[in-house]
Amino acid sequence: MKPILSLLGRYALTIGAVALAAVLALQLWHRYERKPWTRDGHVRADIIRVSTDVGGLVTQVMVQDNQTVTPGQLLIVLDRPRIDATIERADAAIAQARAELEQARRESRRDRALGDLVAAEAREQNAAKVSTLEAVLKSALAARNVADVDRHRTEIRATVGGTITNLDIHPGDYLAAGAQAMALVDTASLRIEGYFEETKLHRVAVGDRARVRLMGDDKDITGRVESIAAAIADDQRGEAQNLLPKVTPTFSWVRLAQRIPVRIRIDRVPPGTRLIAGRTATVEIVPADAQPVMAQAPVTAQARVRS
Repeated sequence: MKPILSLLGRYALTIGAVALAAVLALQLWHRYERKPWTRDGHVRADIIRVSTDVGGLVTQVMVQDNQTVTPGQLLIVLDRPRIDATIERADAAIAQARAELEQARRESRRDRALGDLVAAEAREQNAAKVSTLEAVLKSALAARNVADVDRHRTEIRATVGGTITNLDIHPGDYLAAGAQAMALVDTASLRIEGYFEETKLHRVAVGDRARVRLMGDDKDITGRVESIAAAIADDQRGEAQNLLPKVTPTFSWVRLAQRIPVRIRIDRVPPGTRLIAGRTATVEIVPADAQPVMAQAPVTAQARVRS
């Protein structure tokens, strides 16, 4: 009797172990193949490339690297003597154009007063001269306006609130027109972008709640799906010289699912979390029937960066 019981016990133990392994395998399969989550996520933000369309020597740098700035705050001041000289030259051109135009108008009025005593051809020439000098005056005024704009743009200011980064310019450097002086991270645009496999995309919808955990942190960030990318690059297709589609002739038997960017709007951030653009994140879409996620106190965009 005892051998039979021992044999049945071993069978039961084996069946239990197999059943447990099957349950674990099913859960792993469900998590990795069906549940909408990804480790391929990153913190993203809009980056403002601070530059100017007026070249010149840098005389003052009013900020430091990694400093928080507000909209309109002065960042850099460029050398102004050349711009001031351009304005003086424009003022002189305006004065000259006005004097010549006034003289031409007096001559035209005198010709009209004399009537037939002045040849018609002379009257036409004087009238044309007035029109020409009026155009010259308008051109001089426009040049003065451009000089005013250039002078105004020797002061480079922040267009949005955020944090200065990659600051590598100093007084005495020459900043060419269009050259990037520094980068400004727009903290109001901080967000999470997760790259989900296309096989899981049918379980992701705009408005779904999302749970995000940054690498190295042990607290969750909560948010919602804001949008899903409308297109990604097709690496199997190009264009020939005649603009016809050029499709890769070979195809691998193992086809990996492509990843689609999904943007997550951040709702709440745990205290002490550093939202740094580029940080790695794990993103999980919370099913609609799941329990509500414990809410953290709301944190403003400026406070996120300072923390």
